[in-house]
Amino acid sequence: VNLKRPCPFWADDGHCSIKDCHVEPCPESKIPVGIKAGSSNKYSKAANNSKELEDCEQANKLGAVNSTLSNQSKEAFIDWARYDDSQDHFCELDDERSPDAQYVDLLLNPERYTGYKGPSAWRVWNSIYEENCFKPRSVYRPLNPLAPSRGGDDGESFYTWLEGLCLEKRVFYKLISGLHASINLHLCANYLLEETWGKPRWGPNVKEFTRRFDPVETKGEGPRRLKNLYFLYLIELRALSKVAPYFERSVVDLYTGNGHEDAESKALLLDIFRDTKSFHMHFDEKSMFAGDKKGAKSLK
Repeated sequence: VNLKRPCPFWADDGHCSIKDCHVEPCPESKIPVGIKAGSSNKYSKAANNSKELEDCEQANKLGAVNSTLSNQSKEAFIDWARYDDSQDHFCELDDERSPDAQYVDLLLNPERYTGYKGPSAWRVWNSIYEENCFKPRSVYRPLNPLAPSRGGDDGESFYTWLEGLCLEKRVFYKLISGLHASINLHLCANYLLEETWGKPRWGPNVKEFTRRFDPVETKGEGPRRLKNLYFLYLIELRALSKVAPYFERSVVDLYTGNGHEDAESKALLLDIFRDTKSFHMHFDEKSMFAGDKKGAKSLK
């Protein structure tokens, strides 16, 4: 990730309010060979086996295909590229080969309270909801400090609007809300409680949890957030159950360059898949995109 890139959406100094919130990069020397920038199939063992690469290159030469293109084909490719460029990209990836790009070890950077709060933090989440939840800008989420004063409206207008949406759009909102709740829970569970003599003490902050999730403190919004979190878990369980058959094949290995850790990681992954199979109330995705075909196609 390139931590030096400026925010493309608005001017922001990006400074941390506490020194412990900064991202701790991973030294180049500690990056496993299997995940360094390079081959497009860099996570496979074959991609990091020089002998197999040589054999593959030799086979490519022997089975070479005439790759010349007619002018008509070239024009078609230009049209395709123009169309692709006109589409909104879901996510802009950083170039791993950029001199400003850094690897980040998530074990060294656990999800916890960073001191990033107030209008800046709300602006980020507000943009996420605005751009992903099919919501008109005149409709505001409950407890949103960026919303204009609505008198005694404790979110009724928002949920009236939400219930009027189709199933697929309601599901998408619940997933975003569940992700938001998950992050907030991590912040409450791993909060900077105090710092003495330069040594921070992290731990659960019940007061912060109450402020974000208590039914009274949040005017009933907190329990809704937690329900959406469990719904997110349900979707993740279903996703794991669907991908399990691929990883359960003996020919599929994880590869970082450390054989012992790779085998251990594969065993742990298979344990997770076994646990998902013991759950018998998976989300039924077949209930979605099953109504109006034209509307379903546009949502997909």
